[in-house]
Amino acid sequence: MMKDATVSARVQSDIKAEAEEILKNLGIPVSVLINSLYRQIIYRHGVPFELTVPAAPATMDILTKEELDRKLQHSYDQSLNGQGVSANHFFDELERDLT
Repeated sequence: MMKDATVSARVQSDIKAEAEEILKNLGIPVSVLINSLYRQIIYRHGVPFELTVPAAPATMDILTKEELDRKLQHSYDQSLNGQGVSANHFFDELERDLT
């Protein structure tokens, strides 16, 4: 099928450059990605990913002393039972996910 339509959108130049660099490294032309996105919208009858604002995680400054104590006790109990992962493993995985 012949491609005979143009899509035009204004985006921030730094966002565009960063996304296009990633696509270039993946070997995916921008037009292929946009075409794929449009096909997924048609296929799913909606946006193919979740559009939500995640709830902010509870931080120490908004927890009551009792809530913080309960969370710390729960974590301590998990560590005594051998649940969870080591800090080294956690940070290795975090670093891997960020690179």
